[in-house]
Amino acid sequence: MITFKERLRELRLEKGLSQQELGAIVNMSKMAISHWESGHSEPSIAQLILLSQHFEVSIDYLVGKVDFI
Repeated sequence: MITFKERLRELRLEKGLSQQELGAIVNMSKMAISHWESGHSEPSIAQLILLSQHFEVSIDYLVGKVDFI
């Protein structure tokens, strides 16, 4: 099963976004996005909601619970 960090990176790259650009979208630093993608930290529920809305996917998909959008 895919993990949140893998799914986030995959979605970010599909949209052609840098970590800095994604950080600006969710009001976080590039370092925060880097930490999420490396698995060193995880977003809050509010940040998960912003990410799922931006990428137009469910939170379940974003965190790797399901493999379909």
